[in-house]
Amino acid sequence: MFAVLSTARKSITRATAVLSLLALAACDPSMFPATGGFGGPSINTSKPVPVALLVPYESAQEADNGMAQSIENAARMAMADLNGVQIDLRVYPTQGQAEGAQVAAARAVSEGAKIILGPVYGGSAKLAGLSVKDAGVNVLSFSNNTAIAGDNVFVLGSTFDNTADRLVRFAATQGKQRIMIVNALSPAETAGAMAIKGAIARNGASLAAEQSFELSQEDVFNSVQPIASTVRSTGADAIFFTSGNDGAMPLFAQMLPEAGIESPAPQYIGLQRLNVPSSALSLPGLQGSWFAIPDQALAQNFSSRYAASYGQAPHALAGYAYDGIAAIGALVQSGDSQALTAQALTRGSGFVGVNGIFRLNSDGTNQRGLAVATIQDNQVVEIDPAPRAFGGAGF
Repeated sequence: MFAVLSTARKSITRATAVLSLLALAACDPSMFPATGGFGGPSINTSKPVPVALLVPYESAQEADNGMAQSIENAARMAMADLNGVQIDLRVYPTQGQAEGAQVAAARAVSEGAKIILGPVYGGSAKLAGLSVKDAGVNVLSFSNNTAIAGDNVFVLGSTFDNTADRLVRFAATQGKQRIMIVNALSPAETAGAMAIKGAIARNGASLAAEQSFELSQEDVFNSVQPIASTVRSTGADAIFFTSGNDGAMPLFAQMLPEAGIESPAPQYIGLQRLNVPSSALSLPGLQGSWFAIPDQALAQNFSSRYAASYGQAPHALAGYAYDGIAAIGALVQSGDSQALTAQALTRGSGFVGVNGIFRLNSDGTNQRGLAVATIQDNQVVEIDPAPRAFGGAGF
């Protein structure tokens, strides 16, 4: 299954060695960093701070290795931008597997890491967090899966809850308060629907109706008339779709207008970015739809700088690596030995990353400042800018 058998053998040998080290460490607490009283290890800010980066190098999937390189590149870009803070970045391959991440995290901590950045996948982050929890080391995962957040595991990825909150809050200010949810019966879209329900309850809107469908072209076709009938009977003034353009959304964008249900009456809202891929911008049914996007000025600046340095666009997750290093650097710059504790990581003012402002919550989730955009004349148009500070417009 592995592209190079010798690589797999080396990984197995390394894993066995690290597991042996862990067995010894379990009997000798001094092999782990001392923990502070606020949920994290003490650090010496006068020296380079050891940071472990867990990425899926040595994966059997070539795409994982390319992703890993892009993430590492972005982390090193962030390090170069730090003002007077020295980071000792130590890169650990996970092979793209949960067990690999677990071993890598434990090895990183045994070798002195004070915080872990990564891994990518939710299951990997959960095991990585468990393996270093007793050592008091926090994990900043690139995942957006809130189910694995908590204790010492934080997710940096943009979450359904955050996106739904931003869009429902904006919709309510525009008089679009009776919201119908349309979702596929998949785990991800069901989770998205739950996030929208929570956002509706938190932001003074009302749930007009729900409509779900199986992930098949036939079931999407069959759901169009029931959706149209429900919109008319309930007076819903917005339809919040969990599907993206890689799923059911292009069919809905074509068939619902044919059934007389066309944005902005009711308003189409997408939990996923409806401008991806760029070919979707020309779909007539998506004109006038709403969706959330990162702070475009910051995101485009990062993408341009990355391309100038590495000759290609960054991976979609690369910005989270930059954000993680930026947050660590901002905290370490304070000179506080408790700078990487959970209490410090969850400071209310948050941080500024390449996609805008963000902050980590005590439950391991996050909030990110997002803009609201629409599609007009086949182009993305920002209609409500991303906030530049917490507590202001958009939050």
